[in-house]
Amino acid sequence: MIRLIVSLSLLAAPALAGPDGAMIYADLCASCHAQTRLGGTGPALIPESLGRLRGAALQTVIAEGRPMTQMPGFRGTLSATEIAAVAAYVAAPLPAPPVWGSAEIMATRDLRPDYTPAAAPVFDADPMNITLVVETGDSHISVLDGDSLATLDRFETPFAVHGGPKFSPDGRFVFVMSRDGWVQKYDIWSLAEVGRVRAGLNSRNIAMSRDGQWLAVASYLPAALTILSTADLSVARVIPAAGRDGTPSRVSAVYQAPDRDTFVLALKDVPEIWEIATAPDGGPYAEGLVHSHEAGMREAVGVERGLFARRRIATSAPLDDFFFDPAYRHLIGANRDGGTGVVVNLDVGREIATLPLPGMPHLGSGISWLRDGRRIMAAPHLNEGRISIIDMQDWSLVKVIETSGPGFFLRSHAGAAHIWADVFTGDHRGEMHLIDKQTLEVVKVMVPEPGRTVAHTEFTRDGSRALVSIWEQDGAVIVYDSATLAEITRLPMVKPSGKYNVWNKITFEDGTSH
Repeated sequence: MIRLIVSLSLLAAPALAGPDGAMIYADLCASCHAQTRLGGTGPALIPESLGRLRGAALQTVIAEGRPMTQMPGFRGTLSATEIAAVAAYVAAPLPAPPVWGSAEIMATRDLRPDYTPAAAPVFDADPMNITLVVETGDSHISVLDGDSLATLDRFETPFAVHGGPKFSPDGRFVFVMSRDGWVQKYDIWSLAEVGRVRAGLNSRNIAMSRDGQWLAVASYLPAALTILSTADLSVARVIPAAGRDGTPSRVSAVYQAPDRDTFVLALKDVPEIWEIATAPDGGPYAEGLVHSHEAGMREAVGVERGLFARRRIATSAPLDDFFFDPAYRHLIGANRDGGTGVVVNLDVGREIATLPLPGMPHLGSGISWLRDGRRIMAAPHLNEGRISIIDMQDWSLVKVIETSGPGFFLRSHAGAAHIWADVFTGDHRGEMHLIDKQTLEVVKVMVPEPGRTVAHTEFTRDGSRALVSIWEQDGAVIVYDSATLAEITRLPMVKPSGKYNVWNKITFEDGTSH
Protein backbone atom coordinates (compact mmCIF):
# COMPACT_ATOMS: atom_id res chain seq x y z
CA MET A 1 0.00 0.00 0.00
CA ILE A 2 2.83 2.36 0.91
CA ARG A 3 4.61 1.46 -2.35
CA LEU A 4 1.42 2.23 -4.31
CA ILE A 5 1.09 5.68 -2.68
CA VAL A 6 4.72 6.49 -3.48
CA SER A 7 4.24 5.42 -7.09
CA LEU A 8 1.12 7.55 -7.47
CA SER A 9 2.98 10.53 -5.99
CA LEU A 10 5.77 10.15 -8.51
CA LEU A 11 3.27 9.94 -11.35
CA ALA A 12 1.58 13.14 -10.17
CA ALA A 13 4.85 15.09 -9.83
CA PRO A 14 4.82 16.56 -13.39
CA ALA A 15 1.32 17.88 -12.83
CA LEU A 16 2.55 19.74 -9.74
CA ALA A 17 5.42 21.42 -11.63
CA GLY A 18 5.29 25.18 -12.04
CA PRO A 19 3.80 26.77 -15.18
CA ASP A 20 5.87 26.74 -18.37
CA GLY A 21 6.76 30.34 -19.25
CA ALA A 22 7.93 29.37 -22.74
CA MET A 23 4.62 27.68 -23.54
CA ILE A 24 2.61 30.63 -22.23
CA TYR A 25 4.75 32.97 -24.32
CA ALA A 26 4.17 30.86 -27.45
CA ASP A 27 0.41 30.85 -26.86
CA LEU A 28 -0.20 34.49 -25.88
CA CYS A 29 2.82 36.63 -26.73
CA ALA A 30 4.52 35.33 -29.87
CA SER A 31 1.91 36.70 -32.25
CA CYS A 32 3.02 40.24 -31.35
CA HIS A 33 6.60 39.77 -30.15
CA ALA A 34 7.64 36.87 -32.50
CA GLN A 35 8.61 33.31 -31.63
CA THR A 36 12.25 34.44 -31.60
CA ARG A 37 11.39 37.18 -29.04
CA LEU A 38 13.08 39.63 -31.41
CA GLY A 39 9.95 41.71 -31.93
CA GLY A 40 7.11 42.12 -34.39
CA THR A 41 4.09 44.31 -33.72
CA GLY A 42 5.41 44.60 -30.18
CA PRO A 43 9.01 45.19 -29.11
CA ALA A 44 11.70 42.56 -28.63
CA LEU A 45 11.39 40.76 -25.28
CA ILE A 46 14.96 39.96 -24.35
CA PRO A 47 17.23 41.42 -21.63
CA GLU A 48 19.02 43.71 -24.09
CA SER A 49 15.69 45.31 -25.00
CA LEU A 50 13.94 45.27 -21.62
CA GLY A 51 16.65 47.39 -20.00
CA ARG A 52 15.46 48.48 -16.53
CA LEU A 53 12.12 46.65 -16.81
CA ARG A 54 12.76 43.63 -14.57
CA GLY A 55 11.23 41.58 -11.75
CA ALA A 56 8.05 42.93 -10.19
CA ALA A 57 7.90 45.85 -12.64
CA LEU A 58 7.90 43.46 -15.60
CA GLN A 59 5.21 41.31 -13.98
CA THR A 60 3.08 44.42 -13.48
CA VAL A 61 3.29 45.28 -17.18
CA ILE A 62 2.25 41.74 -18.13
CA ALA A 63 -0.64 41.87 -15.67
CA GLU A 64 -1.86 45.41 -16.36
CA GLY A 65 -0.70 46.12 -19.92
CA ARG A 66 0.82 49.41 -21.02
CA PRO A 67 -1.17 52.62 -21.51
CA MET A 68 -1.26 54.17 -24.98
CA THR A 69 -0.03 50.95 -26.63
CA GLN A 70 -1.59 47.76 -28.02
CA MET A 71 -0.19 45.77 -25.05
CA PRO A 72 -3.19 44.26 -23.18
CA GLY A 73 -3.22 43.19 -19.56
CA PHE A 74 -3.34 39.46 -18.73
CA ARG A 75 -4.44 39.63 -15.08
CA GLY A 76 -7.78 38.13 -16.01
CA THR A 77 -6.21 35.42 -18.18
CA LEU A 78 -3.15 34.29 -16.21
CA SER A 79 -2.56 33.52 -12.54
CA ALA A 80 0.15 35.30 -10.57
CA THR A 81 2.44 32.25 -10.88
CA GLU A 82 1.87 32.09 -14.64
CA ILE A 83 2.66 35.79 -14.97
CA ALA A 84 5.86 35.27 -12.97
CA ALA A 85 6.81 32.33 -15.20
CA VAL A 86 6.41 34.23 -18.47
CA ALA A 87 8.24 37.24 -16.97
CA ALA A 88 11.17 34.99 -16.05
CA TYR A 89 11.16 33.49 -19.53
CA VAL A 90 11.33 36.81 -21.40
CA ALA A 91 13.94 38.17 -18.96
CA ALA A 92 16.26 35.21 -19.62
CA PRO A 93 19.04 35.64 -22.21
CA LEU A 94 18.62 34.08 -25.62
CA PRO A 95 20.77 30.99 -26.27
CA ALA A 96 22.98 33.23 -28.41
CA PRO A 97 23.05 37.06 -28.28
CA PRO A 98 21.47 38.57 -31.40
CA VAL A 99 23.94 40.17 -33.79
CA TRP A 100 22.73 42.79 -36.23
CA GLY A 101 25.59 44.71 -37.79
CA SER A 102 26.39 46.02 -41.26
CA ALA A 103 26.70 42.57 -42.83
CA GLU A 104 23.36 41.37 -41.46
CA ILE A 105 21.64 44.58 -42.51
CA MET A 106 23.05 44.52 -46.03
CA ALA A 107 21.99 40.89 -46.45
CA THR A 108 18.36 42.03 -46.15
CA ARG A 109 18.57 44.89 -48.67
CA ASP A 110 16.08 44.40 -51.47
CA LEU A 111 15.99 46.98 -54.28
CA ARG A 112 13.08 46.54 -56.67
CA PRO A 113 14.33 45.42 -60.09
CA ASP A 114 11.18 46.78 -61.77
CA TYR A 115 11.59 50.30 -60.37
CA THR A 116 12.13 53.01 -62.99
CA PRO A 117 12.27 56.63 -61.75
CA ALA A 118 9.92 59.02 -63.55
CA ALA A 119 11.36 62.26 -64.89
CA ALA A 120 8.37 64.19 -63.49
CA PRO A 121 5.33 63.37 -61.37
CA VAL A 122 3.09 60.82 -63.10
CA PHE A 123 0.01 62.64 -61.75
CA ASP A 124 -1.44 66.15 -62.17
CA ALA A 125 -1.80 66.94 -58.46
CA ASP A 126 0.41 69.43 -56.63
CA PRO A 127 3.36 67.27 -55.44
CA MET A 128 3.82 69.59 -52.46
CA ASN A 129 0.25 69.00 -51.30
CA ILE A 130 0.39 65.21 -51.23
CA THR A 131 -0.74 63.65 -47.94
CA LEU A 132 0.16 60.11 -46.91
CA VAL A 133 -2.25 58.17 -44.69
CA VAL A 134 -0.80 55.22 -42.78
CA GLU A 135 -3.41 52.46 -42.63
CA THR A 136 -2.21 50.13 -39.88
CA GLY A 137 -5.18 47.77 -40.21
CA ASP A 138 -3.78 46.07 -43.29
CA SER A 139 -0.25 47.56 -43.56
CA HIS A 140 -0.77 50.02 -46.40
CA ILE A 141 -0.29 53.73 -47.08
CA SER A 142 -2.74 55.73 -49.18
CA VAL A 143 -1.34 58.60 -51.24
CA LEU A 144 -3.89 61.43 -51.34
CA ASP A 145 -4.14 64.48 -53.59
CA GLY A 146 -4.44 67.24 -50.97
CA ASP A 147 -6.71 69.30 -53.21
CA SER A 148 -9.17 66.79 -54.69
CA LEU A 149 -8.66 64.19 -51.92
CA ALA A 150 -8.46 61.51 -54.60
CA THR A 151 -6.34 58.43 -53.84
CA LEU A 152 -3.40 58.41 -56.27
CA ASP A 153 -1.94 55.14 -55.01
CA ARG A 154 -2.20 52.67 -52.16
CA PHE A 155 0.96 50.68 -51.49
CA GLU A 156 1.86 47.90 -49.08
CA THR A 157 4.25 48.70 -46.23
CA PRO A 158 6.25 46.53 -43.84
CA PHE A 159 4.21 45.22 -40.92
CA ALA A 160 3.58 47.58 -37.96
CA VAL A 161 4.78 50.96 -39.27
CA HIS A 162 6.06 52.97 -36.32
CA GLY A 163 6.98 56.65 -36.06
CA GLY A 164 6.40 59.27 -38.71
CA PRO A 165 7.57 58.73 -42.30
CA LYS A 166 10.32 61.11 -43.42
CA PHE A 167 10.46 62.94 -46.76
CA SER A 168 13.48 63.90 -48.82
CA PRO A 169 14.04 67.69 -48.86
CA ASP A 170 12.52 68.01 -52.33
CA GLY A 171 9.46 66.00 -51.28
CA ARG A 172 9.98 63.34 -53.93
CA PHE A 173 10.87 60.33 -51.78
CA VAL A 174 9.42 59.10 -48.51
CA PHE A 175 11.01 56.65 -46.08
CA VAL A 176 8.83 54.48 -43.85
CA MET A 177 10.01 52.42 -40.86
CA SER A 178 8.38 49.47 -39.10
CA ARG A 179 8.66 48.50 -35.46
CA ASP A 180 10.87 45.55 -36.37
CA GLY A 181 13.38 47.74 -38.17
CA TRP A 182 12.41 47.52 -41.83
CA VAL A 183 12.98 50.74 -43.78
CA GLN A 184 11.09 51.20 -47.03
CA LYS A 185 11.85 53.81 -49.72
CA TYR A 186 8.98 54.97 -51.93
CA ASP A 187 9.09 57.35 -54.92
CA ILE A 188 6.07 59.66 -54.74
CA TRP A 189 6.62 61.07 -58.23
CA SER A 190 6.69 57.58 -59.75
CA LEU A 191 4.12 56.10 -57.33
CA ALA A 192 6.44 53.14 -56.90
CA GLU A 193 8.46 51.40 -54.19
CA VAL A 194 12.23 51.69 -54.63
CA GLY A 195 13.30 49.07 -52.09
CA ARG A 196 13.67 48.16 -48.44
CA VAL A 197 16.24 47.03 -45.86
CA ARG A 198 16.05 45.82 -42.25
CA ALA A 199 18.17 48.35 -40.34
CA GLY A 200 17.36 47.03 -36.84
CA LEU A 201 15.48 44.36 -34.92
CA ASN A 202 13.51 46.67 -32.63
CA SER A 203 13.53 50.24 -33.91
CA ARG A 204 11.96 53.46 -32.68
CA ASN A 205 11.99 56.13 -35.38
CA ILE A 206 13.93 57.63 -38.29
CA ALA A 207 15.30 61.06 -39.19
CA MET A 208 16.46 62.64 -42.45
CA SER A 209 19.62 64.76 -42.73
CA ARG A 210 19.17 68.32 -43.97
CA ASP A 211 20.88 67.58 -47.29
CA GLY A 212 18.79 64.45 -47.82
CA GLN A 213 21.78 62.13 -48.15
CA TRP A 214 21.46 60.22 -44.89
CA LEU A 215 18.69 58.47 -42.99
CA ALA A 216 19.25 57.69 -39.30
CA VAL A 217 17.48 54.76 -37.62
CA ALA A 218 17.18 54.73 -33.82
CA SER A 219 16.99 51.24 -32.32
CA TYR A 220 16.52 49.49 -29.02
CA LEU A 221 18.00 46.37 -30.60
CA PRO A 222 20.76 46.55 -31.46
CA ALA A 223 21.44 49.42 -29.06
CA ALA A 224 22.73 51.60 -31.86
CA LEU A 225 22.13 54.31 -34.41
CA THR A 226 22.25 53.00 -37.97
CA ILE A 227 22.88 55.52 -40.74
CA LEU A 228 21.76 54.57 -44.25
CA SER A 229 22.50 56.16 -47.58
CA THR A 230 19.18 57.44 -48.90
CA ALA A 231 20.39 56.85 -52.46
CA ASP A 232 20.57 53.06 -52.30
CA LEU A 233 19.70 52.07 -48.68
CA SER A 234 23.26 50.87 -48.08
CA VAL A 235 24.80 51.08 -44.61
CA ALA A 236 26.96 54.14 -44.09
CA ARG A 237 27.67 53.61 -40.39
CA VAL A 238 26.44 51.61 -37.40
CA ILE A 239 27.23 53.55 -34.20
CA PRO A 240 26.86 51.49 -30.99
CA ALA A 241 25.24 53.53 -28.21
CA ALA A 242 27.00 53.56 -24.86
CA GLY A 243 27.57 56.18 -22.19
CA ARG A 244 30.90 57.75 -21.42
CA ASP A 245 31.43 55.06 -18.77
CA GLY A 246 30.72 52.27 -21.24
CA THR A 247 27.13 51.51 -20.16
CA PRO A 248 25.15 50.31 -23.22
CA SER A 249 21.98 52.24 -24.01
CA ARG A 250 18.96 51.82 -26.18
CA VAL A 251 18.34 54.74 -28.56
CA SER A 252 14.87 56.12 -27.77
CA ALA A 253 14.63 58.56 -30.66
CA VAL A 254 16.58 60.45 -33.29
CA TYR A 255 15.70 63.86 -34.73
CA GLN A 256 17.04 66.09 -37.48
CA ALA A 257 18.43 69.45 -36.32
CA PRO A 258 18.55 71.15 -39.74
CA ASP A 259 20.08 74.45 -38.66
CA ARG A 260 22.91 72.53 -36.96
CA ASP A 261 23.48 69.91 -39.70
CA THR A 262 23.21 67.19 -37.07
CA PHE A 263 21.12 64.34 -35.81
CA VAL A 264 20.19 64.57 -32.12
CA LEU A 265 19.73 61.32 -30.18
CA ALA A 266 17.79 60.43 -27.03
CA LEU A 267 19.54 57.66 -25.06
CA LYS A 268 17.14 55.76 -22.84
CA ASP A 269 19.58 54.23 -20.36
CA VAL A 270 22.34 56.80 -19.77
CA PRO A 271 22.24 60.51 -18.80
CA GLU A 272 23.52 61.82 -22.11
CA ILE A 273 22.22 63.15 -25.40
CA TRP A 274 24.26 62.93 -28.59
CA GLU A 275 24.71 65.05 -31.66
CA ILE A 276 25.94 63.31 -34.80
CA ALA A 277 27.31 65.53 -37.57
CA THR A 278 25.68 65.09 -40.98
CA ALA A 279 28.06 67.40 -42.87
CA PRO A 280 31.69 66.72 -43.87
CA ASP A 281 32.93 69.66 -41.77
CA GLY A 282 31.20 68.50 -38.58
CA GLY A 283 32.88 69.10 -35.22
CA PRO A 284 35.43 69.14 -33.83
CA TYR A 285 33.87 67.52 -30.74
CA ALA A 286 36.20 66.70 -27.85
CA GLU A 287 35.47 63.55 -25.84
CA GLY A 288 37.86 64.51 -23.05
CA LEU A 289 39.73 67.47 -21.58
CA VAL A 290 40.18 70.60 -23.66
CA HIS A 291 43.23 72.78 -22.91
CA SER A 292 41.92 75.78 -24.80
CA HIS A 293 38.74 76.62 -26.70
CA GLU A 294 40.43 79.47 -28.63
CA ALA A 295 39.90 79.49 -32.38
CA GLY A 296 42.56 77.46 -34.10
CA MET A 297 43.69 75.63 -30.95
CA ARG A 298 43.71 71.82 -31.25
CA GLU A 299 44.82 70.78 -27.76
CA ALA A 300 42.08 68.36 -26.72
CA VAL A 301 41.54 64.69 -25.88
CA GLY A 302 39.51 62.31 -28.05
CA VAL A 303 38.51 64.77 -30.76
CA GLU A 304 35.97 63.69 -33.37
CA ARG A 305 35.49 65.69 -36.54
CA GLY A 306 33.96 65.32 -39.97
CA LEU A 307 30.96 63.36 -41.20
CA PHE A 308 29.22 61.40 -38.40
CA ALA A 309 31.43 62.92 -35.68
CA ARG A 310 29.80 62.49 -32.26
CA ARG A 311 29.27 65.03 -29.51
CA ARG A 312 28.18 63.99 -26.02
CA ILE A 313 26.12 66.32 -23.81
CA ALA A 314 25.66 65.28 -20.18
CA THR A 315 22.18 65.54 -18.66
CA SER A 316 20.87 65.12 -15.13
CA ALA A 317 18.87 62.00 -16.12
CA PRO A 318 18.19 59.95 -19.25
CA LEU A 319 15.76 61.74 -21.57
CA ASP A 320 13.20 59.70 -23.52
CA ASP A 321 11.72 62.32 -25.79
CA PHE A 322 12.57 65.74 -27.27
CA PHE A 323 11.12 68.95 -28.59
CA PHE A 324 13.09 71.83 -30.16
CA ASP A 325 12.72 75.53 -30.68
CA PRO A 326 12.54 76.59 -34.36
CA ALA A 327 16.23 77.57 -34.47
CA TYR A 328 17.28 74.28 -32.86
CA ARG A 329 19.32 76.13 -30.23
CA HIS A 330 17.29 74.69 -27.38
CA LEU A 331 16.13 71.15 -26.70
CA ILE A 332 13.28 70.38 -24.33
CA GLY A 333 13.54 66.86 -22.95
CA ALA A 334 11.64 64.70 -20.49
CA ASN A 335 12.10 61.45 -18.66
CA ARG A 336 8.72 59.72 -18.58
CA ASP A 337 9.53 58.19 -15.20
CA GLY A 338 9.91 61.66 -13.65
CA GLY A 339 7.70 64.69 -13.20
CA THR A 340 9.84 67.38 -14.78
CA GLY A 341 11.37 68.34 -18.08
CA VAL A 342 14.64 70.10 -18.77
CA VAL A 343 15.81 72.67 -21.29
CA VAL A 344 19.24 72.05 -22.82
CA ASN A 345 21.07 74.83 -24.63
CA LEU A 346 22.70 72.93 -27.49
CA ASP A 347 25.16 75.73 -28.21
CA VAL A 348 26.78 75.57 -24.79
CA GLY A 349 25.91 71.92 -24.16
CA ARG A 350 24.23 72.05 -20.75
CA GLU A 351 20.86 72.24 -19.00
CA ILE A 352 19.65 75.78 -18.38
CA ALA A 353 16.12 75.32 -16.97
CA THR A 354 13.63 72.82 -15.59
CA LEU A 355 9.95 72.58 -16.49
CA PRO A 356 6.97 71.14 -14.53
CA LEU A 357 5.85 68.37 -16.87
CA PRO A 358 4.15 65.55 -14.90
CA GLY A 359 1.90 62.83 -16.28
CA MET A 360 4.20 61.42 -19.00
CA PRO A 361 4.57 64.40 -21.35
CA HIS A 362 4.57 63.43 -25.02
CA LEU A 363 7.06 65.97 -26.33
CA GLY A 364 7.28 64.20 -29.68
CA SER A 365 3.76 65.51 -30.34
CA GLY A 366 4.55 68.99 -29.10
CA ILE A 367 3.90 72.03 -31.28
CA SER A 368 4.86 75.72 -31.13
CA TRP A 369 3.49 78.99 -32.48
CA LEU A 370 3.62 82.76 -31.96
CA ARG A 371 1.21 84.34 -29.43
CA ASP A 372 1.40 88.06 -28.69
CA GLY A 373 4.82 88.15 -30.31
CA ARG A 374 6.24 85.38 -28.12
CA ARG A 375 7.00 81.81 -29.10
CA ILE A 376 5.11 79.29 -26.97
CA MET A 377 4.90 75.52 -27.07
CA ALA A 378 2.27 72.98 -26.08
CA ALA A 379 2.66 69.35 -25.06
CA PRO A 380 0.03 66.73 -24.15
CA HIS A 381 0.36 64.32 -21.21
CA LEU A 382 -0.17 60.62 -21.78
CA ASN A 383 -1.46 59.92 -18.26
CA GLU A 384 -3.43 63.11 -17.59
CA GLY A 385 -6.16 65.13 -19.25
CA ARG A 386 -4.09 68.27 -19.57
CA ILE A 387 -1.95 70.21 -22.01
CA SER A 388 1.00 72.25 -20.75
CA ILE A 389 1.74 75.61 -22.38
CA ILE A 390 5.35 76.84 -22.01
CA ASP A 391 6.84 80.25 -22.87
CA MET A 392 9.92 79.47 -24.95
CA GLN A 393 11.71 82.72 -24.08
CA ASP A 394 11.81 82.52 -20.29
CA TRP A 395 10.71 78.85 -19.99
CA SER A 396 7.84 79.68 -17.65
CA LEU A 397 4.61 77.71 -17.43
CA VAL A 398 1.98 79.89 -19.11
CA LYS A 399 -1.05 77.71 -18.52
CA VAL A 400 -2.29 74.18 -18.01
CA ILE A 401 -5.31 73.51 -20.23
CA GLU A 402 -7.60 70.88 -18.74
CA THR A 403 -9.15 68.38 -21.15
CA SER A 404 -11.58 65.51 -20.66
CA GLY A 405 -8.90 62.82 -20.84
CA PRO A 406 -5.31 61.91 -21.79
CA GLY A 407 -4.36 62.80 -25.33
CA PHE A 408 -1.63 61.60 -27.67
CA PHE A 409 -1.42 64.13 -30.51
CA LEU A 410 -1.55 67.89 -31.00
CA ARG A 411 -1.63 69.64 -34.36
CA SER A 412 -2.12 73.12 -35.77
CA HIS A 413 -1.02 75.20 -38.78
CA ALA A 414 -0.05 78.81 -39.41
CA GLY A 415 -3.24 79.08 -41.47
CA ALA A 416 -5.48 77.67 -38.74
CA ALA A 417 -6.84 79.39 -35.63
CA HIS A 418 -7.03 76.32 -33.41
CA ILE A 419 -5.00 73.58 -31.81
CA TRP A 420 -6.61 70.20 -32.43
CA ALA A 421 -6.12 67.97 -29.37
CA ASP A 422 -7.47 64.42 -29.21
CA VAL A 423 -8.46 62.31 -26.20
CA PHE A 424 -6.93 58.89 -26.84
CA THR A 425 -7.94 56.86 -23.77
CA GLY A 426 -10.48 56.84 -20.96
CA ASP A 427 -14.20 57.45 -20.71
CA HIS A 428 -14.04 60.39 -23.12
CA ARG A 429 -12.00 58.60 -25.80
CA GLY A 430 -12.82 60.02 -29.20
CA GLU A 431 -13.38 63.62 -28.17
CA MET A 432 -11.48 66.29 -30.07
CA HIS A 433 -10.75 69.60 -28.29
CA LEU A 434 -10.44 72.74 -30.36
CA ILE A 435 -8.28 75.30 -28.51
CA ASP A 436 -7.95 78.94 -29.55
CA LYS A 437 -4.24 79.60 -30.12
CA GLN A 438 -4.42 83.14 -28.74
CA THR A 439 -6.83 82.89 -25.80
CA LEU A 440 -5.72 79.33 -24.92
CA GLU A 441 -9.34 78.45 -24.19
CA VAL A 442 -11.18 75.32 -25.33
CA VAL A 443 -13.77 76.71 -27.74
CA LYS A 444 -15.35 73.47 -28.88
CA VAL A 445 -15.34 69.76 -28.09
CA MET A 446 -16.30 67.60 -31.04
CA VAL A 447 -17.34 63.94 -30.92
CA PRO A 448 -17.01 62.88 -34.56
CA GLU A 449 -17.89 59.21 -33.99
CA PRO A 450 -19.22 58.36 -30.49
CA GLY A 451 -17.55 55.36 -28.87
CA ARG A 452 -14.68 55.18 -31.34
CA THR A 453 -11.08 56.37 -31.20
CA VAL A 454 -10.66 59.64 -33.08
CA ALA A 455 -7.10 60.97 -33.18
CA HIS A 456 -4.21 62.59 -35.05
CA THR A 457 -4.92 65.68 -37.12
CA GLU A 458 -3.03 66.80 -40.22
CA PHE A 459 -3.62 69.85 -42.37
CA THR A 460 -3.46 70.47 -46.09
CA ARG A 461 -0.63 72.64 -47.38
CA ASP A 462 -2.54 75.92 -46.90
CA GLY A 463 -4.13 74.90 -43.61
CA SER A 464 -7.66 75.27 -44.96
CA ARG A 465 -8.64 71.68 -44.25
CA ALA A 466 -7.98 69.39 -41.32
CA LEU A 467 -7.81 65.61 -41.69
CA VAL A 468 -8.67 63.48 -38.62
CA SER A 469 -8.51 59.68 -38.23
CA ILE A 470 -11.24 57.37 -37.01
CA TRP A 471 -8.63 54.96 -35.65
CA GLU A 472 -10.63 51.75 -36.13
CA GLN A 473 -10.40 48.74 -38.43
CA ASP A 474 -13.44 49.98 -40.37
CA GLY A 475 -12.31 53.56 -39.96
CA ALA A 476 -12.08 56.68 -42.06
CA VAL A 477 -10.32 60.00 -42.50
CA ILE A 478 -12.71 62.85 -41.72
CA VAL A 479 -12.01 66.07 -43.61
CA TYR A 480 -13.03 69.35 -41.92
CA ASP A 481 -13.02 72.97 -42.98
CA SER A 482 -10.50 74.28 -40.45
CA ALA A 483 -12.17 77.72 -40.25
CA THR A 484 -15.85 76.81 -39.96
CA LEU A 485 -15.14 73.37 -38.37
CA ALA A 486 -17.78 71.87 -40.67
CA GLU A 487 -17.29 68.31 -41.87
CA ILE A 488 -16.63 68.16 -45.62
CA THR A 489 -16.34 64.44 -46.31
CA ARG A 490 -15.22 61.05 -44.98
CA LEU A 491 -12.74 58.80 -46.75
CA PRO A 492 -13.07 55.11 -45.77
CA MET A 493 -9.77 53.67 -44.52
CA VAL A 494 -8.51 50.54 -42.75
CA LYS A 495 -7.51 51.68 -39.25
CA PRO A 496 -5.87 54.94 -40.35
CA SER A 497 -3.36 56.33 -37.87
CA GLY A 498 -0.92 59.10 -38.82
CA LYS A 499 -1.28 61.45 -41.78
CA TYR A 500 1.64 63.39 -43.23
CA ASN A 501 1.53 66.30 -45.67
CA VAL A 502 4.65 66.75 -47.79
CA TRP A 503 4.78 70.56 -47.55
CA ASN A 504 4.11 70.73 -43.83
CA LYS A 505 6.83 68.22 -43.10
CA ILE A 506 9.65 69.42 -45.34
CA THR A 507 9.11 73.10 -44.42
CA PHE A 508 8.65 72.42 -40.67
CA GLU A 509 5.32 74.24 -40.78
CA ASP A 510 4.23 75.92 -37.53
CA GLY A 511 1.99 73.58 -35.60
CA THR A 512 3.52 70.41 -37.06
CA SER A 513 5.40 67.96 -34.89
CA HIS A 514 8.82 67.05 -36.19
